Amino acid sequence: MSKADVIFKQMCTDIIENGFSSQGQTVRPRWEDGTPAHTIKRFGVINRYDLREEFPALTLRPTALKSAFDEILWIWQKKSNRLEDLNSHIWDEWGGRDGTIGKAYGYQMAVKYRFPQGEMDQVDNVLWQLKNTPYSRRILTSMYNFADLSEMNLEPCAYSMTFNVEGKVLNGILNQRSQDVLVANNWNVVQYSFLLMMFAQVSGLVAGELIHVIADAHIYDRHVPLIKEMLERPMYDAPKVRLNPEVKDFYDFTVADLIVEDYQKNPQITNIPVAI
Repeated sequence: MSKADVIFKQMCTDIIENGFSSQGQTVRPRWEDGTPAHTIKRFGVINRYDLREEFPALTLRPTALKSAFDEILWIWQKKSNRLEDLNSHIWDEWGGRDGTIGKAYGYQMAVKYRFPQGEMDQVDNVLWQLKNTPYSRRILTSMYNFADLSEMNLEPCAYSMTFNVEGKVLNGILNQRSQDVLVANNWNVVQYSFLLMMFAQVSGLVAGELIHVIADAHIYDRHVPLIKEMLERPMYDAPKVRLNPEVKDFYDFTVADLIVEDYQKNPQITNIPVAI
């Protein structure tokens, strides 16, 4: 069985059985009918995935791996906030009249800063450090730019990555302020696993552990029955996921370079209500 399934089941069970409910509180999110969207949450959830053992894709329900790969390229490689640069429509609800999501996500990765080795953006700084100072304890990024928050159509949820090298192994910590567990948990896990794999490959390293730290891991009230049904499903072995080994430059990766084999999974859960 996929270890990602086991971690997901344990996390969801803990949230449902031991979490804090927002019932009785004033909450910002609403369902389409205007009803307040309440949650059950756990604070400070930490999950660990070792990419040397298997790729952490859920089999309890499918994760659209190619679409997740495309979005991580949109943010980190294209450094774009333009909806036309993304092949899926998952960001359409946050698009503005200018066709962008404001100064969020990819926009922040394109901002240039003055680093000791020269002026460059955060992505290029990480790539430079992995090749030139791999044992530095300062290899990190952040999209949570307070100066630009008022101009972001959505403040970043997954906002920071810290990279750490042990020998020839590249590990990473993903920090997330908030997560809709049913909708986004495995999506973010596989995305940042892809990023770790790409950075490792172009730096002559091996992708190791991804540690996912979630400040507010929550399940919406209307998602609880869907989660409970999911947890009763059978679990299958994790798929085999790899990258085209010929790619040596991070900026050369395309969705076609993601190779997925033997992905056995349960049916998709359709018509998941999304709180806005």
